[in-house]
Amino acid sequence: MGTTQLETVPEPKYWHLRTVLTEALDSEFSVGEILPNERDLAARFGVARATLRQALEQLELEGRLQRRRGVGTTVAPPRMGVSVGTAQHTWPGGPHDAWQALDCALEVPPAAVAETLVTGRDEPVHVVRRSRVSHGQPVAAELLYVPAESVPDLSAIDAPSGAARARAVLRELQRLELERQENAVELGSARADDAKELDRLPGAPVLVVTTRCIARGRTAALSVATYRADTCRLTFGDSGGVEIHHGPERRAS
Repeated sequence: MGTTQLETVPEPKYWHLRTVLTEALDSEFSVGEILPNERDLAARFGVARATLRQALEQLELEGRLQRRRGVGTTVAPPRMGVSVGTAQHTWPGGPHDAWQALDCALEVPPAAVAETLVTGRDEPVHVVRRSRVSHGQPVAAELLYVPAESVPDLSAIDAPSGAARARAVLRELQRLELERQENAVELGSARADDAKELDRLPGAPVLVVTTRCIARGRTAALSVATYRADTCRLTFGDSGGVEIHHGPERRAS
């Protein structure tokens, strides 16, 4: 059989601009510094604003830039290392859990979640809302779906709603013997609710970590955690918690 040689594809304009902007970030701007507005940047580099936006979106996806409401586009600090390794193999709400319980309600989950939990499509489950903050900065938002059969004694607890109800659900989960966890990570876009929680713009890149907690041979709880892709770097190891990897005082790199 013969071989087919692929034609050379020219580099897109936005990608070339992304390279030029990267060099400018390294040499001219410090972490946290606000970039000029799009009109001025487009004029400086002699490109259309649509091309500039593509390049800025790519740099945001790579964690080099942040877009903040009421502030503009700033140079991002180094990403935070977030471990999703073996140290995380405990029930949510355990003694070393970095998440904060915010609320809990009985809701019918999305169809894909109901299928994973093997519950009826119209069967409500406990939906625990939690947040994770590091160094005063929102890092992630979580929805934890817990079927009623995983916490059968919950009705006996006097915690009708809110954070108290969420903590009660988490305490009841501890009664089960956790067999294992299964993690999946994918890139996504921030929904309106997640964007508000994470101080991001809707549609901003996020990392979605889905965790199945297996007990008694079934999915006893399902966590869908949304992390800021511009500030978080997921690591797979034995170290738990969120740490900012500080380096010497330097310009953005």
